[in-house]
Amino acid sequence: MSCTPPSLKAGFRQLWADGKKCRRIKADMAKHNVKFHQLSYRDMEHLRQFRRDITKCFFLGVISVPPFANYLVFLLMYLFPRQLLVRHFWTPKQQIDFLNIYHDIRKKSHPEILSYLEKVSPLISEKGLRWHMTELCTKIQRGTHPAIPDILALRKCFSKPPLGMSQLHASQIKALSRAMLLTTHLPSFLLRRRLKTHTTVIHQLDKALAKLGINQLTEQEVKSACYLRGLNSTHIADERCRTWLAEWLQISCSLKGQTKPYCITKIQLILYFILRLFWS
Repeated sequence: MSCTPPSLKAGFRQLWADGKKCRRIKADMAKHNVKFHQLSYRDMEHLRQFRRDITKCFFLGVISVPPFANYLVFLLMYLFPRQLLVRHFWTPKQQIDFLNIYHDIRKKSHPEILSYLEKVSPLISEKGLRWHMTELCTKIQRGTHPAIPDILALRKCFSKPPLGMSQLHASQIKALSRAMLLTTHLPSFLLRRRLKTHTTVIHQLDKALAKLGINQLTEQEVKSACYLRGLNSTHIADERCRTWLAEWLQISCSLKGQTKPYCITKIQLILYFILRLFWS
C-alpha cells in the first residue's frame, strides 16, 4: 500500500507544522522553567507524539545518507509504509488498517500476561490479595468483567515481589512492552527502563487529562487517548470511548500522591485493566 503524492505533500506540511509547534512548546518551557509533567494535556501529548514520530523519521534519515540511497528509501517507503512512515503520510484507509494491525500485535501479548498472573498468584504473601488475584484471573477467563473496586483492591500486589517492576522476568517485560507497542529488541535492562518511562508518561498525561476534563476533548482526541492506553477505538462510538476513558482515569487518578517508584509499579495495573473490558 503506497501513499499518493498529495498525501506526501500534506504529510510533510503536517510534520513541519508539528515540529514548529514542538519548538514553541519547548521554548516556553525553557522561558518559564516548566517541566514536562507541568504542561497542559495537549502540549504534553503533542511532545510525546512528536518524539515518537521524529524517532521513526531518524531511521529513514540514516539509511538515506549513502550516495543514491534515496532511490532505495523511496522504494522501501512504498513497500513498507506502516513500518517506515509516520502517521502524517498514511492515507485515511491506511490509518485505520495500520492501527488495527498494531492492536492485533499488542492483543497477542494478553494471554501471556494473564498466564503470568496466574502462575505467580500462589507466590503472593498476603492471603487476601492472593485470593483477589485468583478471582480476577478467573473472571477474565470466563469473560466476566471485574468491577473497578476489584482491580483497585490489587494495587499493593504491584509494589512488591513477585509482581513489582524490578522482580518481573524478562519474558514478562517483553510481553508488557508488546502490549504497549514498545520495541522488544533491546536488552532486558533497557526494556525495563523504557517501560517505566512510558508508563510514567501515561500517568502524567492521565493527571493532566483529569484536570482538563474528558468533555473538553474532540472526538479524535478521545479516540487517540483510548488507543494509546490499549483500546482499539477505530470502530468504537465516541460515547463508549469517553466512558472507557473515564473508567481508566478513575483507576489512574487513584494513584495520586504516591512516590514515583510506587506509582510506576502500580501503573502495571492499568495494563490489566485493558483485559477487563476487551479480553478476546
